Amino acid sequence: MNRRTRLLPTALALATATALLATSCSSSGSEDDDNSADGSPPAATAPGTPGTTTPGTPDGSTPATPGSPSAPATSPDPGTTPPGTATQPPSGARWQPTPGLAWQWQLGGGPVDQSVDVPVYDIDGFENDASVVAALHAKGRKVICYINAGSWENFRPDSATFAKTLQGSDTGWKGEKWFDIRKLDELKPLMATRFDMCRSKGFDAIEPDTIEAYNQNSGFPLTPDDQLKYNRMLAQLAHERGLAIGLKNDLDQIPALLPDFDFAVNEECSQFDECDRVAPFVKAGKAVFHVEYKLDTDQFCTKAKSLGFSSMQKKLDLNAWRKPC
Repeated sequence: MNRRTRLLPTALALATATALLATSCSSSGSEDDDNSADGSPPAATAPGTPGTTTPGTPDGSTPATPGSPSAPATSPDPGTTPPGTATQPPSGARWQPTPGLAWQWQLGGGPVDQSVDVPVYDIDGFENDASVVAALHAKGRKVICYINAGSWENFRPDSATFAKTLQGSDTGWKGEKWFDIRKLDELKPLMATRFDMCRSKGFDAIEPDTIEAYNQNSGFPLTPDDQLKYNRMLAQLAHERGLAIGLKNDLDQIPALLPDFDFAVNEECSQFDECDRVAPFVKAGKAVFHVEYKLDTDQFCTKAKSLGFSSMQKKLDLNAWRKPC
């Protein structure tokens, strides 16, 4: 059931997961409570994170820095969300998340806990319907659609549409195989269909997972250029639909892909002393949504805040629990 990007090659990623399981009872302390998103009593609403929202911005975003795009106003899109809720931006415009926005990332642990008082949610695109997105919009949240764009998953409802020839080696996660990303003509319409689903449900942005197959044991002779072409194709598909899109990890290609992506999603850059490599997004006025699994907040938050990242500690299964900086 885990659906994460592998920041490391498979063997190291599995070792990291094993270490996390061994330390999960002690690493979170009194914050480690699965009954609510922030470790608060079940009846309480999780408090907002001080300093993460700005008065006068209805979606909770921070003002754009000079030279960076500001968040466009949205317009009604009849037929996709109920009247009175946030809707998709007009054609040619899209949400531009700016540095410092607090966020919640929940891909597991049952129904989305909507009580977390943050302006951005990142949730599974297949497992949540339009009513969940509309409910979050009604609370002033922006919502990111998590989609696996780089590997086949046997548990997805569209798994049969991906030919066997597109499937390579196991990713290290049960039921997943790397895509042959060189086959753009076959993968582009399949990804377009997934992105259309995100748009039809009212999402504001896409988080495409597993988009660095070229440096993994994919089963295919992939090159960095293959990955650049594929990732830019994904960005084009999102932008054509008025959706923002985040670059998930893929640190080596940040200099080349920064102009194509609207924000970054990063796992464990503090653990591996790589956060400076993600900082160009903030310098460009674009948010970096960052999590650590093994480190506690006192081990990474000081630097993360100095870099302008939106950082928190999460458990590896990405349930509702969070410990923000």
